[in-house]
Amino acid sequence: METSSVKKTFLLGGDLEINRMGYGAMRITGPQIWGMPENPQNSIEVLQRAVELGVNFIDTADQYGPFVSEQLIAEALHPYKNNVIVGTKGGLVRFGPWADINNDASPQHLQDALDGSLRRLKLEQIALYQLHRIDPKVPAEITFDFLAKAQQQGKIKHLGLSEVSVEDIKLAQQHFEVVSVQNRYSVFDRQWESVLEYCKAQNIAFIPWFPIGGGMTQLEEKLKDMAERKHVTMHQLALAWLLHHADNILLIPGTSSIAHLEENIKAANIQLSEAEMQELNG
Repeated sequence: METSSVKKTFLLGGDLEINRMGYGAMRITGPQIWGMPENPQNSIEVLQRAVELGVNFIDTADQYGPFVSEQLIAEALHPYKNNVIVGTKGGLVRFGPWADINNDASPQHLQDALDGSLRRLKLEQIALYQLHRIDPKVPAEITFDFLAKAQQQGKIKHLGLSEVSVEDIKLAQQHFEVVSVQNRYSVFDRQWESVLEYCKAQNIAFIPWFPIGGGMTQLEEKLKDMAERKHVTMHQLALAWLLHHADNILLIPGTSSIAHLEENIKAANIQLSEAEMQELNG
């Protein structure tokens, strides 16, 4: 049975070698992604264990907490060793655990957001800074111009986008090199397949958030049956499918549990045959 080969790493921006199984640090904060977690030491231990297991890409955002996730990452991992890359995002604002999330991609806000992230992460330059959302209240060109200037000033090494269309990416590419795109995507939810294909053609990293989300009953049954045959969880199989589906996909499953983290990391070793991929692709 022929097994499709899976690349273990991706060269982000042409110069940062990233292990494709990363870690998303949204869930290390308090409930509803607000405030400090009940046990901050547990979050620190999860981050440290992720790096021990070979993770060298941590994804976060200033809005997680807000600010808490970045603070805990620095406390757990600074000074950053083992080629650990922290990618963060700016451009969203929240005012409470149940409050609506508001766009703010104005240069004034992004200046404060970027400087705050640098300070909290204890960095002089952020390796990957992603615009969390394009702000409908601000012309995209103004936002992109600000990000390009911040990159020229040396505060940012590489730039990425989140929740964007192919047209959005092409517009941004007129202002700076786009090295990553972070859109909602999973084996169940392939709305952004065209964006994934464009990113693959352009050698842009595609970072799916909610990588096991969605849920189509017929496909869920297939996933469940295959997971049982392979003696893995459905969650692990959904992650393995992403790694096999396109070699520019970087995974950032998040958890506040060391046991769950270790389970996620094992998904990188699951082998899927061409026939099994076709079964799930159907």
